Amino acid sequence: MGSGDPGQTERGEPRDRVPAGAGASSRRVRLDLPRMPRRSLLPEYDPEAFGRFSEKIARFLGTGRFLVWMTLTIIAWVVWNIAAPAGLRFDEYPFIFLTLALSLQASYAAPLILLAQNRQDDRDRVNLEQDRKQNERSIADTEYLTREIAALRIGLGEVATRDWIRSELEDLVRELEEHRAVFPQREPDHRDEGDR
Repeated sequence: MGSGDPGQTERGEPRDRVPAGAGASSRRVRLDLPRMPRRSLLPEYDPEAFGRFSEKIARFLGTGRFLVWMTLTIIAWVVWNIAAPAGLRFDEYPFIFLTLALSLQASYAAPLILLAQNRQDDRDRVNLEQDRKQNERSIADTEYLTREIAALRIGLGEVATRDWIRSELEDLVRELEEHRAVFPQREPDHRDEGDR
């Protein structure tokens, strides 16, 4: 009933190969199927969405609006913690909490800006590659057209132009006139007309 092939089941399906010496309890490895993705403890995210988000933040950090809002926030922070009643102050003179907040903001801003720059570098690299390919195509097209124009010029050199034909005809007319001058045309002899 079987197919006679030890690597196939009775229905002709391939059997899973188990290495020699492996027990029946060992896990079978199927090389013809993709692996199932492993579950990760880390949260999954879309790198493109995160990259776009980081670019938006980096663009905002590079604007005058951000500088104005950050300056106003720091001024309000310092004025509040100096002029407010002692019970309402939350960050006394060395402003340690303000320093910590600014350090935290800088520690997040720097990697986001670097990520945005890396994405921009990737886009620039792709654009540069496309420009290079376009330039190569333009050069190839220009060289092809140059060869075609040269071939047409060579071909036109062998073709009789209107001016060349006109000059040849003028030369022939001149030669005929010279022949007439040398050999004047004789009057036709009418004696033969009656014989016909």
